Amino acid sequence: MDIYLWVKSAHLVFVVALMAGLLIYPRYKIHQLASRPGEPLFETMRDASARLKRIILNPSLILVWGLGLWMLYLNPSLLEQGWMHAKLALVLAITGVHAYFTVLGKRVDAVTGTVEAKMLRMLNEVPFILMIGVVILVIVKPF
Repeated sequence: MDIYLWVKSAHLVFVVALMAGLLIYPRYKIHQLASRPGEPLFETMRDASARLKRIILNPSLILVWGLGLWMLYLNPSLLEQGWMHAKLALVLAITGVHAYFTVLGKRVDAVTGTVEAKMLRMLNEVPFILMIGVVILVIVKPF
């Protein structure tokens, strides 16, 4: 039994969970912005986004990184390939998006008025675009 394939499979499972969370989190915040503190929608979306972060986003991000580094440990020759360096750069960008969404989410929760729904709608597409790049790099290995 090849442990590398098990680690790779688990890595992919948590990549899917992370991407799903990153795609839905801004939508929760958009709905939250459509209401006021104390209203049921605001409170529901605030609580749902907090649970999403705590149960799916944060653990998935940690596991994606941990399992990815474990894969590199098990197969260090991957680091000799240019596509892997580009993939790691995109994964860093996805990690940055996660952090930025967290900051924006705290602003929405605090009702600072500094976050606009239009901006969240545009940012909502960023994780998907970055994921497309990662998938192409991993499958096609263009360089």
